[in-house]
Amino acid sequence: MCREIISPLLERFSRIIQVMNIYLIGYRCTGKTTVGTLLSQRLSWPLLDSDVELVKEQQRPISEIVEKEGWGVFRSMEKAIIKKLSRLNHHVIATGGGAVLDPENVGYLRTTGKVVWLRALPETIALRMAGDKKTGDNRPALTDKGIFDEIEETLNFRNPIYEGAMDFPIDTDGMTIEEICDLIQKKIKV
Repeated sequence: MCREIISPLLERFSRIIQVMNIYLIGYRCTGKTTVGTLLSQRLSWPLLDSDVELVKEQQRPISEIVEKEGWGVFRSMEKAIIKKLSRLNHHVIATGGGAVLDPENVGYLRTTGKVVWLRALPETIALRMAGDKKTGDNRPALTDKGIFDEIEETLNFRNPIYEGAMDFPIDTDGMTIEEICDLIQKKIKV
C-alpha cells in the first residue's frame, strides 16, 4: 500500500526535477506570451518574457534600442537576459523571436529546460500582428519589406534554426490556448 502511494509521488517529483524550465520559442505572434500565461497558471510556475525583462532593465522600448543602437546591441542585451533567465528553475519563459539566432542562447535553453517551438503560418502571424497593439514598440521591422514578405523571408531563414533549438514543435494555427497547453503538458509530462 505504501508503495502504491509513494511510487506515483516519486515519479511526479522526478519529472519536476528533470524539467528545470519550459522555454517557448518561435516567431513574433505565434502565441509565446499567451500560451506562457496559461501554462504558468496551470503549473504554478512564474512566467517571464525575455523581451519584457529586457525592457524593464533598459527602461525603454525595444524599438528605441534598435533605432538608436542597432540590432547588434539589442541582441547583446538579449543574450545577457537569456543567460540570467536560464539560471532560474521551474519557470515558463517566453523568449524573443530572434533569441535563438545566437548559438550560446540555444545552449542556455537546451541545457536548462525543455524548448517548445510555437509556430504558425505566415498568414496567421500577419493577422495576429495586425491586431496586436504592441507591435510598434516591441516588434520593430526586421527588414525594409512589407509585413507579409518580411514574415515569409524571416521564417525561411529562421525555421531551420528554430528546428535545431527545439525539443518539439507545436503548430498553433487553429488550436486554442488550452489545447496548446494540454499538448505541451502531455509531451513534457508536467
